[in-house]
Amino acid sequence: MSILRVGLCCQRDRTGQLPSRRRCTARSRGVVWAALATSALTSPVVSALADQQQPPAANPAPASLPTRQSPAPGTTEDIIVTAKRLAKARSQIETRIGATVYTLSSKAIQNQPGGEDIPLNQTLLQVPGASQDSYGQIHLRNDHANIQYRIDGVILPEGISFFGQSLTSRFASSIDVITGSLPAQYGLYTTGIVDIQTKSGTFQPGGSIGIYGGSHGWLEPSAEYAGAVGTISYYFAGDYTQNGIGIENPTGSSEPLHDDTQQGHGFGYIEDIIDSTSKITAMFGVYQGAFQIPDNPGQPTAFTLGNQSYFNSALLNESQNESNDYGILSYLKAADGYSFQISAFERYSRLAYTPDHVGDLLFYGLAQNATRSDVAEGVQVDGSYEVADNHTLRYGLLFNGERATSSTSSDVFPCLAADCSSVGTTPVHVTDGAGKTGFTYSAYAQDEWRVVPTLTVNYGLRYDVLNAYTDTQQVSPRVNLVWKPDAETAFHAGYSRYFTPPSLENISGQSISTFAGTTGYPGGYTQASPPQDSPILPERSNYFDVGAEHVFFPGFRLGVDGYWKIARDLIDEGQFGAPIIESVFNYAHAHVLGIEFTGTYDRGNLSAYGNLSIGRERATQLVSQQFNFSPDDLAYIDTHYIYTDHNQFYTASAGASYNLFGTHLNADALYGTGLREDAGDVPNGGAVAPYFQLNLGATHRFDHVFGGPFELNAAIINVTDRSYEIRSGTGVGVFAPQYGPRRAFYAGIRKFF
Repeated sequence: MSILRVGLCCQRDRTGQLPSRRRCTARSRGVVWAALATSALTSPVVSALADQQQPPAANPAPASLPTRQSPAPGTTEDIIVTAKRLAKARSQIETRIGATVYTLSSKAIQNQPGGEDIPLNQTLLQVPGASQDSYGQIHLRNDHANIQYRIDGVILPEGISFFGQSLTSRFASSIDVITGSLPAQYGLYTTGIVDIQTKSGTFQPGGSIGIYGGSHGWLEPSAEYAGAVGTISYYFAGDYTQNGIGIENPTGSSEPLHDDTQQGHGFGYIEDIIDSTSKITAMFGVYQGAFQIPDNPGQPTAFTLGNQSYFNSALLNESQNESNDYGILSYLKAADGYSFQISAFERYSRLAYTPDHVGDLLFYGLAQNATRSDVAEGVQVDGSYEVADNHTLRYGLLFNGERATSSTSSDVFPCLAADCSSVGTTPVHVTDGAGKTGFTYSAYAQDEWRVVPTLTVNYGLRYDVLNAYTDTQQVSPRVNLVWKPDAETAFHAGYSRYFTPPSLENISGQSISTFAGTTGYPGGYTQASPPQDSPILPERSNYFDVGAEHVFFPGFRLGVDGYWKIARDLIDEGQFGAPIIESVFNYAHAHVLGIEFTGTYDRGNLSAYGNLSIGRERATQLVSQQFNFSPDDLAYIDTHYIYTDHNQFYTASAGASYNLFGTHLNADALYGTGLREDAGDVPNGGAVAPYFQLNLGATHRFDHVFGGPFELNAAIINVTDRSYEIRSGTGVGVFAPQYGPRRAFYAGIRKFF
């Protein structure tokens, strides 16, 4: 159910008004421009869709930072003021000068069809340059993955690629998506930074219980509660989801076969204000998911098991179980012109694929139980110091240690000929396992220099060290500037050198030699002529970004942003073989080009937006994990640039929201020219057909009725019931077809207390 949602980009402009949504570019600390976003969403939100003020965001902006002489918190008012000051101090540690920041406010999340009950990846599809893919993936600016998630500025280590979303927008006060040329504090995964600002018991006390459901047996109960006791505030949320569309349908039918899922999320946040200059915060999250792998009827078998050579593909029984748990502990100190935060984090994720033993052998010649697990622990330190009125120094350290393991238990057929053109009918058993421990070390320093009131420059260096499947390092210079000649116009430009390590948990470590002489051996190769198996490499790139925004008249603004990325050892991922598990590989050289246009309008009861992205990503020469590719594909890609499989030339989105006597009516749409597929002998030489999806929603809150306050919402997904492909089943690293959602109806009720 991949859809684009309507929301509000909430950042106060110079007049104190809040535009409905916009993509913004950050400038100097403490200054907010009409066309630029600050380092965090800190202002109270005034919705253009309702005649009342929204509850303040989790991190409202105070008038000033605390000092050592500030009194300790006492009354409730003192605690709230101190909490605001410390939240502001935390945001001052970060800078986003020259980067492109797109903010989704709490109202933006709540006003989308389905509200905060829909998966996070669908919420993020409203961001410019975001395109949908199968298995719940999204792509920013045509790159594959390479997205870093943060919670209140703290890095959440990369987890195993899942079907489900281990994070939700339910606990978000706002979500910032940061792209472009990033300042030095952002490293490792850099295509996009998704920073979730959590809800707070200090600023948003209260709770709710709700239930959401509809088509495909969708049932989703949820609850959340927030409050404060003295200097301690807390927030807890949880939900459970079951439905019959866990993974994208491999056919265009309205009801997929064998596609049930059960998923659950939990999140907790506790904060204690120690004194007027410091606080300690603890967060935790849990996710559990179980998925049936949907079936595609009418597929022919390719092998014989004993005397059986037929199997009804509509009756395959494959499944996958997923889990992801994490915890974060942070200490913040802010006084006398400096602030710093030190955080410790840990994450454990696990994936287990269970085959249909008979069916998988008959269709693929391989029935494999596959398990991957990953444990990551680390420490993040960030600080800032105001050296002078026009210079702010920021610096930080990051350490991450990670242990990834994989194990497989496989049944395969023995080859009766050297090229495996003839195979036996009695399977043999093969077991394999691998484990790897990796470390990353990072340090950065940067200076924010306000050259003149209208021009700010941020320059710095970042140093990253990787010890994993390869040992290497890189020094990365960064420079960004923002120029605002007047109150309605802003320009930004930047250059960043990036260093991206491969996802350790997505490197299988499987030894292909253990499958020699069986149907589990890579196709097209023999023991006498084995494939290459070069190690995974980190990606290194030079990134250029330039853009501008202008307010043409009150409520109406347009923006444009162009980017160019030159990459060496570009990291990509694909699914190879029956287990639906992503594996990493590298292209030697790649070029990414694109331009994004955005527009917003917000006056009175109407808010509207539109985004158009044009881009391409081309790469050549496979230099790692070559055994996953056929000899013909390897030979072609070695001498030609090809489009990467996740490239989409045009991606457009638009939406509008109108407040009709207190009822929020929403409409949004998503358009794409289609991801890549093979065209004859050319890998990724074609594209699936263009697609369009329209969604409608309505929400009304009842405050002054018996049983209130409560809220009703309804949504229609894919109103026109258009059947369209996301994937055709061909392309580099593409294993099976997937289709977008068919028309579906949903409704929900939520009681507040």
